[in-house]
Amino acid sequence: MKIIATSRKARRDYEILETYEAGIELRGTEVKSLRTKGCSIEEAFGRIENGEAFLYNLNIPEYEKSFYFRAAPKRTRRLLLHKKEIKRLIGLTSQRGLTLIPLKIYFNDKNFVKVEISLAKGKLLYDKRRKIKEELVDRETRREMKNFNRTREGR
Repeated sequence: MKIIATSRKARRDYEILETYEAGIELRGTEVKSLRTKGCSIEEAFGRIENGEAFLYNLNIPEYEKSFYFRAAPKRTRRLLLHKKEIKRLIGLTSQRGLTLIPLKIYFNDKNFVKVEISLAKGKLLYDKRRKIKEELVDRETRREMKNFNRTREGR
């Protein structure tokens, strides 16, 4: 598996509930562009419309050596999911107010481009602060325990 791009903001700003692997419909030289330059998924999001899943704001730059077909870099791309998964996502996103966020884009073992999308709930500012505070306290306690064990063994 060769990872093309990951979204570090997604795990910080959203609480990840479920993840799905989806294919993505690409046109022209977009695969070549992904192999050479990669893409940007920081502001990308998913939406389900008319029984189909779409990915918005995924930025795949144009392939420079192409002269015949050039796709728009931020066009809407269709996600390839099973009907059951789409129906489940329709229910969850419409009722609970959850969103679809891409976590990473990669080439799988068969060299197909796949997107790992997640069903996510937005974190509030105080949740982020609380998590940072807990990590800081945990780090300090591990450091103190390590120092305590060192001084205890030194006796």
